[in-house]
Amino acid sequence: MRDSISKAMAGPRPVVFSGPSGAGKSTLLKKLIKEHDNVFGFSVSHTTRNPRPGEENGRDYHYVTREKMQAAIDNGEFIENAEFSGNLYGTSKAAVQAVQAKNLICILDIDMQGVKNIKKTDLNPIYISIQPPSMDILEKRLRDRKTESEESLQKRLNAARVEMEFSKEPGMFDVVIVNDNLDDAYGRLKQTLLEEINKVNKAKTS
Repeated sequence: MRDSISKAMAGPRPVVFSGPSGAGKSTLLKKLIKEHDNVFGFSVSHTTRNPRPGEENGRDYHYVTREKMQAAIDNGEFIENAEFSGNLYGTSKAAVQAVQAKNLICILDIDMQGVKNIKKTDLNPIYISIQPPSMDILEKRLRDRKTESEESLQKRLNAARVEMEFSKEPGMFDVVIVNDNLDDAYGRLKQTLLEEINKVNKAKTS
């Protein structure tokens, strides 16, 4: 497992983003890629859940059946995978390789279980946790989306409480960013990744 991961991960050091749904990860990541589209590449995860309004297959997720995804997991094609709210999520080796083949920093947007799984590999990414200012603010953000049933929302809130505690575990993340103000959070995010951004830019010009 470790050897296959090492061989698959040749290229710029990836970045793992984690944090509860509603913390603002997607917004921050979209800003990052828009500003540095020649530096970062988004690893597109697989999921068995249905697309939300406005989401596109192959852009937001690879939407697949449970049978197809489970077969790929069993075949060792995934770096990490987890089940949440009855749906499978995972990051395939091919998705990361496709980004690294372009000499881009691969962005991995994964949950707590995925972080734990990647810690067992030789991937050696930068671990960044994006957290909401409070549970109250997180709940408001999720309710304002109007994409969740009450049952699904409560599951996400319960998971968020666990993830917020998880982010406080020593040595789990290289940096924890509290997304209270979007511009401030984005500024700290860029500062954290500045060294890696400069490395990739230097490689492109040399």
